[in-house]
Amino acid sequence: MLFSSPLFLFFVLPPALLLYFLAPKVLKNTALLVASVLFYAWGEPAAVLVVLASALFDYLLGPKVVKPGPEGGRWLALGVSANLLLLFVYKYANFFIGTVEPVLGPLPHLNLALPLGVSFIVFEKITYLVDLRRGESRTARSLRDYLLFVFFFPKVLAGPIIKYHEIDDALRNRQDAKTEVWDDRTWGFLRFLWGLARKVLIADVCAQVVDRAFDPAGATPGFAGAWIGVIAFTAQIYFDFAGYSDMALGLARMFGFKLRENFAHPYGAVSFTEFWKRWHISLTTWIRSYLYIPLGGNRHGQARTYLNLWLCFLLSGLWHGAAWTFVLWGAWHGAFMVLDRQSWWKWSEKLPSPLRAAGVLFLVAIGWTIFRAHDLPQLGAMLSAMASPGLEGRFVALRSHELAAIVIGLGGALIAATPLVRRLVTAGAARPAARAGAAVFIVAVGGLAIAKALTTTFNPFLYFRF
Repeated sequence: MLFSSPLFLFFVLPPALLLYFLAPKVLKNTALLVASVLFYAWGEPAAVLVVLASALFDYLLGPKVVKPGPEGGRWLALGVSANLLLLFVYKYANFFIGTVEPVLGPLPHLNLALPLGVSFIVFEKITYLVDLRRGESRTARSLRDYLLFVFFFPKVLAGPIIKYHEIDDALRNRQDAKTEVWDDRTWGFLRFLWGLARKVLIADVCAQVVDRAFDPAGATPGFAGAWIGVIAFTAQIYFDFAGYSDMALGLARMFGFKLRENFAHPYGAVSFTEFWKRWHISLTTWIRSYLYIPLGGNRHGQARTYLNLWLCFLLSGLWHGAAWTFVLWGAWHGAFMVLDRQSWWKWSEKLPSPLRAAGVLFLVAIGWTIFRAHDLPQLGAMLSAMASPGLEGRFVALRSHELAAIVIGLGGALIAATPLVRRLVTAGAARPAARAGAAVFIVAVGGLAIAKALTTTFNPFLYFRF
């Protein structure tokens, strides 16, 4: 179920808010859990039982993981393995079978429906167990609280990836409908509207161009058509995922939870290292804490550090999808992360920041081509067209509103990343008149987005399939 769909906006969110606000303090978590499980079951009625069973297993395992010595470590290994097995069976089994079939011959495929948000759910469940073992988190107070952590509907489908201890206090100390929390709810409502506008007015419009450019049934675009498609996707994926994150954080705040930020103007980054500190921040920090450091981080020499970096991003690419294009995309980013660490790459620091940012964005856009391609043959055709100025081929036409969405989207993303704009935003936040003006603007564009959502077709969030 899309946050931007009329069904959610008019028939799911209002009853969920009403149920939560009317529930007494001791039942607020229960009310929110019921709403969250029903929300998940609407999209995946069978998968909800699988996730419930897996979550129950983790909850029962929690007290065993904290046992001192090797015994607790063995229980942790069991829990992590069980979660990875769940992810493998549902997401990667068919990919693995298809990979080995040319050698072993035809094999039966599982053909299981991918549970919504399974990659995010599994990472969070692993985080809970590992943090218990590390002593960084307390065991969940009750099964209800742990299930709410797993199923909390604002973040369940596409993050941000959160740690249990980040919301533990909020789970234990639910707020009453007091005056002081209305600022949070107002902020949450405005953040939700802002994300809705970014999704519907920018990302969904850009998607129309992208779908035409990457249509596997169509002929390969020429040089201009290929670049139009790639530039449109560069705008689409930014505003699609950033818009979802805005909506998730806004919804969570309305229910009394402050989730971590997931974006910080990544298209203004001057290196790949900085890009990944700004893009999908919760995933980057997860990889660092639960993969890069356990692999040895930078503690075993330069060569091992480079290998760990590259391997982490290779696996990050595979996490995004069970296809060779995603593996290649991860390897692409991993290679540039390694180059960021190379001393000979430091010459770029002598260049002006705008040029460095433009260079990184260009390489990121090449990466988005790998990410968006349906398969390796289409990827090869698209990259060949992009590298062949003057190549004639299928032209991707741009309607006026599509061109406006791309220009406004990318232009806005780049301008917002500049230090001057960030200083202006900080200064404006301290002025009541500026805050009121921003609120009026957000309500206006949010209302426009709702009106457009009523007239458009299904446009899923890109990260829903992960």
